[in-house]
Amino acid sequence: MKEKDIVLVIDMQNAYAPGGAWECANIQRAKERILEILEKKKDADVVFTRFLYNPEASGVWQEYNRQYEKINSDAYANSMMPAFSKYLDKLPLYSKSQYSCLSNDAVREKCRNSKRVILCGVVAECCVLSTLFALVDEGIRAIYLEDAISGLTKETERSALEIAKTLSPLHISIMTAAEYLQEE
Repeated sequence: MKEKDIVLVIDMQNAYAPGGAWECANIQRAKERILEILEKKKDADVVFTRFLYNPEASGVWQEYNRQYEKINSDAYANSMMPAFSKYLDKLPLYSKSQYSCLSNDAVREKCRNSKRVILCGVVAECCVLSTLFALVDEGIRAIYLEDAISGLTKETERSALEIAKTLSPLHISIMTAAEYLQEE
């Protein structure tokens, strides 16, 4: 039975943190909202993902690997942000080498068996949006937590939100972290 939400924390890695190679514009706000959810929804099912390159990728991913080789091979950049360490000791962390989190079979199965998927993390215009479209394609209800998601820039973050709004309310809901936390 699909009784519980899954909080899907997407790619909160050091590469996107302040000073990281791909620092996201509102990463601090997103991190704080996610930590607030983790603290207040202690009984929630939570899944963390991280993007790791696939050295045997094909097609345009080969060019991606060449272009971002320095970041791809940087262990610190690919590690999860330290603020999540205490949660990662007990919660699952799944790796993916494509933008959508549903490219990982275990994550896709967990999402299929959830009531709703609560989206938070980075990057709004890449991994979050790709995951959102994959959830819609799978017929899985999603909630886009607009203040718990960060884009590379404020402009691209706003653009991703505008795209997400076109799928609301039929396929997804748009909420703030506070609105989600107020739900019973």
